[in-house]
Amino acid sequence: MDISLRSLLTPILDDDHVTRGLEDAEARMLIEWLVERAEISYASDLRNEGIEARVQHLCRRGRAIARFVALWCHERSAAAALQLAATERFGWPLPKEAMDPCDLLNRILGWEDAPEAEKQATEE
Repeated sequence: MDISLRSLLTPILDDDHVTRGLEDAEARMLIEWLVERAEISYASDLRNEGIEARVQHLCRRGRAIARFVALWCHERSAAAALQLAATERFGWPLPKEAMDPCDLLNRILGWEDAPEAEKQATEE
């Protein structure tokens, strides 16, 4: 199946739920991260098998990350954020105190991009 990059990015760019609860700076960071991940996936798989499913998974992950940041930083609801983290099985180190939303999102996205060896070293 031949799929264009433009049609692949449409679910990311047109879904307001991906950035719900975020302010402009965080929303831009998240969208740029999602688009970059989709472009990398598209470029690395010439036959694009399963690419739409991977992008849908990315969008779900992005929505969950956005919700966590909104709960932790904007709504100041640590209990709800921690419950979401447990439900989504987020592996990144959870914040211990209030943080700037851009800093938190940057830390999360950096962890999401880190190689598995670095993630395991962080957990130890």
